[in-house]
Amino acid sequence: MYDVIVVGAGHAGCEAAMAAANMGLKTLLATGNLNMTASMPCNPSIGGPAKGVVVREIDALGGYMGKNADLCQIQTKMLNRSKGPAVWALRFQCDKLLYAREMHKHLETVENLDLVEGIVEDILTDGDSVSGIMLENGDKIMAKAVVLTTGTYLDSRILRGHWTSKEGPDGQRTSKGISAALRRMGFTIQRLKTGTPARIKASTIDFSKVSVENGDEITWHFSFDKGYESLTGVKAPCYLAYTNEEIHNLIRANLDKSAMYGGVVEGIGPRYCPSIEDKVVRFSDKERHQIFYEPESLEIDQEYIQGFSTSMPVEVQDQMIRLLPGLKDCEVIRYAYAIEYDAIDPLELWPSLETKLVKGLFTAGQINGTSGYEEAAGQGLMAGINAGLKVLGKKPLILGRDEAYIGLMIDDLVTKGTKEPYRLLTSRSEFRLLLRHDNADLRLRKKGFEVGLISNKQYERFEKKLKAIEDTKTFFMENKIKQQFADPILESLGSAPLTESLPASAILKRPEVTYKHILTMLKEQGLEFNIDYDDIDEVLEQVEISFKYEGYIRKAYDQAARMKSYEAKLIPSDIDYDLVDNIALEAREKLKKVRPLTIGQASRISGVNPADISVLVVYVEKLRRM
Repeated sequence: MYDVIVVGAGHAGCEAAMAAANMGLKTLLATGNLNMTASMPCNPSIGGPAKGVVVREIDALGGYMGKNADLCQIQTKMLNRSKGPAVWALRFQCDKLLYAREMHKHLETVENLDLVEGIVEDILTDGDSVSGIMLENGDKIMAKAVVLTTGTYLDSRILRGHWTSKEGPDGQRTSKGISAALRRMGFTIQRLKTGTPARIKASTIDFSKVSVENGDEITWHFSFDKGYESLTGVKAPCYLAYTNEEIHNLIRANLDKSAMYGGVVEGIGPRYCPSIEDKVVRFSDKERHQIFYEPESLEIDQEYIQGFSTSMPVEVQDQMIRLLPGLKDCEVIRYAYAIEYDAIDPLELWPSLETKLVKGLFTAGQINGTSGYEEAAGQGLMAGINAGLKVLGKKPLILGRDEAYIGLMIDDLVTKGTKEPYRLLTSRSEFRLLLRHDNADLRLRKKGFEVGLISNKQYERFEKKLKAIEDTKTFFMENKIKQQFADPILESLGSAPLTESLPASAILKRPEVTYKHILTMLKEQGLEFNIDYDDIDEVLEQVEISFKYEGYIRKAYDQAARMKSYEAKLIPSDIDYDLVDNIALEAREKLKKVRPLTIGQASRISGVNPADISVLVVYVEKLRRM
């Protein structure tokens, strides 16, 4: 008997299994092919806008994705650095073979965690509760909680034009048994679609026809913990190219042969990561689209053609590819394909990611309708934590929309649902200035410590950082910089001179002034300070942001506090919405389906308007007085 069984060893499954095991629970990770652990069937990168912040949040809570990315990166880049910190985001190119291998190696070192290779054929239940799994060979393995992280493998099929094949990513076996089990339990199954571009033999590409896109000179890190440096030490380039009118005309002439436009595709594809034929149709006014050639691994001679996914037949794809810059005489290793798969309706989940229909059954990742490695890993971590907390008889960990992008994503899924692969975007957040790349540990490390995923040593270092930040803020507020030491630097920056001595904190609020300028001014004046922390730049960056954006941050916290007043108003779990008079029919149906836990969650349901919320607040107060 296991405490927790995790099904699937993709990015969600790895995080879920490690979380439960690191909480001290006897955990099993079951997957069809252990060699595909943490595989990257799509692009070989981790991070990006919003997604990069999620990886930092995973690390802050005690997950492993960020550490593995640090070890396996072959290019690091901080996106949007010229803009405000609310949209900074790390993106790494990773060696995908090394990434999978290192994650598998790490899983084997985790205490309380067993790995088993085998196709899961059925989910076992006892009444309305999960009781375990059954493997394809008939073996039954019992558990108190089960986490499904099946990715795109549920009854999946590959599509190229009008050709289809029942298989999962990279030619792996698909799983039909779990889909059948979910239907039997009463879950609503929806069909979704995603895709992946062609892979090209790198040595056959004429790179003189495209422009080089190098990463940053500085090597960035996702993890807040020390000791996770690149295992290769390589900084590999990517390359930028563009489509052209000849490619667009070829696509238009062959649209009826595309699986998507030829009527073969049943599932709904991702709006924010469309195929190239979808781009040509939807954005017909654009003369060209960006394409990136990205290295997949240092161990193989292979480039990933980012932005060129398609469901066209092979013969059309081949013509399309050879019209791209530098690919006229290339060797195609694998042609692009679309993939369809089953997913559940995330409205059938509680915010803990436990299913409403079966107690103790949790789901995470693409089975919940999301896209992307990072979204999957974030859900996997939370599902693993909450499965563990359920086994331990404790309350679930629910992250607020103002606390984490992970919390925002889960709230979107379980409150609004999705009919297409959901992708995290910074624009989805009403609290972007609070949910920054730099402060993920300040927001979440304590929560990770409280559930047992952050060690005493990690937490002690975190507390030293908090003290260093506060000490530095105090120093900057209490020490004034005289005009003769500030003005030469301010003049060089095109900033107005001082009219009087000002605290360092006041000068730092100027947009053009950085903490490095302040340190120079202080040093010239003979004022130096020391802080007891091993990464002074990390502390000073946090101090700079807090002073520069002080007013905006305060407004965001005030907005979050107002929202929390609604979140504090709990809705009785046994409420009968048919007895609530004067709410719209659509609102009643949505409330009955979602069964929100709080008035705040109810207010975010599509189709529930402010008038319905006002009536609901009065009704809930009436129930509370009865």
